[in-house]
Amino acid sequence: MPVMLAEVLAALDPKPGEVFADGTFGAGGYSRAILARGAQVFGFDRDPSAIAGGAGLAAEFPGKLTLVPARFSQMREALAERGVTRLDGVVLDIGVSSMQLDQAERGFSFMKDGPLDMRMGGDGPSAADVVNSYEPRDLKRLFAILGEEKRAFNIARGIVKARELEPITRTRQLALIIEKSYGFVKPGSIHPATRTFQALRIHVNGELDELALALQAAEQLLKPGGRLVVVTFHSLEDRIVKKFLMERAGKSGRPSRHQMADDGLPPSFSLPHSGHIGPTDAETAVNPRARSAKLRAGIRMDASPHPFSMEALGVPSLEAA
Repeated sequence: MPVMLAEVLAALDPKPGEVFADGTFGAGGYSRAILARGAQVFGFDRDPSAIAGGAGLAAEFPGKLTLVPARFSQMREALAERGVTRLDGVVLDIGVSSMQLDQAERGFSFMKDGPLDMRMGGDGPSAADVVNSYEPRDLKRLFAILGEEKRAFNIARGIVKARELEPITRTRQLALIIEKSYGFVKPGSIHPATRTFQALRIHVNGELDELALALQAAEQLLKPGGRLVVVTFHSLEDRIVKKFLMERAGKSGRPSRHQMADDGLPPSFSLPHSGHIGPTDAETAVNPRARSAKLRAGIRMDASPHPFSMEALGVPSLEAA
């Protein structure tokens, strides 16, 4: 069951004949629910296994579900190739999927031993390439910025010492190195490797840049009245989504059509509710992954898209100052 499905559906409000993009198709949970309402869906995923796994759902809804093997940042170009230039809704569920975490061979989880990979699409440098080749200062910045890890220096130093003896190629191998480097862990705290693995995954897949570009694509694609719904699971993602929506809606977050947004332009989104929506207690009781979920939504207005800037959205840079 996808996280916050009822809340996502309420915010998207899909109707028969409307067209949606599910930017993170995964196991197809959101897409199935949208299709069941009579809408058409373009399901995006960079993971070939997710696209292959969606064949059954596409057969169940012939002519209604189109699977697109592409990153969600490429929505606009991929849809244009298929003759689609406007959408009624976009949904994004940011981060690693449960399906990917459960597959030890993908290397996302420190709880299961597997190759230290973490690549969602299987292309580009792997997490093993990063930990075995980056300079100590670059590893420290990576863990501190993308993992918000306070002990980034100790972990980077421990990795460098360990790789001098042998290459770091396995998830449990890296997790043990982090545990040894971490020092005292307060009982009840998260596993010492959690933030480091998060940082590596985000970096290997360029997740924050991808998120910002997907938000830009949604702003360009959505019709007036179109709905954008984003579910995030940690603060780095949520800050980007919050900044995007607040700036496009104006400082108050509740602009009229005559108010100016922060950049002096007419608002391109209105916000259906202030702040974010969290999961219910009932959902977190049966799905612990939902605990940290935050849903933010925006409704597209008829103003032109605003100028785009990674820096303005607060996308962190690993470049040394």
